[in-house]
Amino acid sequence: MFKDKDDHHGIHDHDDDNTTILKKDAIFEGKLTFEGNVVVNGQFKGEIYSSGELVVGKTGVIEGKVEIGTIVVHGEIQGDIKANSKIVINAPAVVRGDIIAPSLMIEEGAVFEGNCSMGKTVAIKEVSHQAANDSIEQDADDDIMGLSHRSVEEEAVF
Repeated sequence: MFKDKDDHHGIHDHDDDNTTILKKDAIFEGKLTFEGNVVVNGQFKGEIYSSGELVVGKTGVIEGKVEIGTIVVHGEIQGDIKANSKIVINAPAVVRGDIIAPSLMIEEGAVFEGNCSMGKTVAIKEVSHQAANDSIEQDADDDIMGLSHRSVEEEAVF
């Protein structure tokens, strides 16, 4: 009936064997992939990919791209976030970058600066938008190739 004080919008005590913790004095740079849960209380720069849960603690700072199942932010993220399940931004978090998720919660006192796409149709829209861009780029390439070809022929004729 009542929530545990430590269970604040998806943050749990991570005592199980499937949780990795980056402590607040740690600095990590690179690409991180994992199963289960990761808690970042230190600094991370790079890319994170997982279908699991990522928790960014109050002292955690992430700079880079995040593609995750669920993310709960209390710290700072600078970069784009794509979540398959949900994004939770709790005070005093600061998130700067574009976010994509079917579910989003931003607590009063948290800061979010960027663009947001939500809903079940997000992935479909992205694919359609990318396909349209690819088509436009291909047409442009064809035009350039055609013009170059015509110019060569015209020069050969004169």
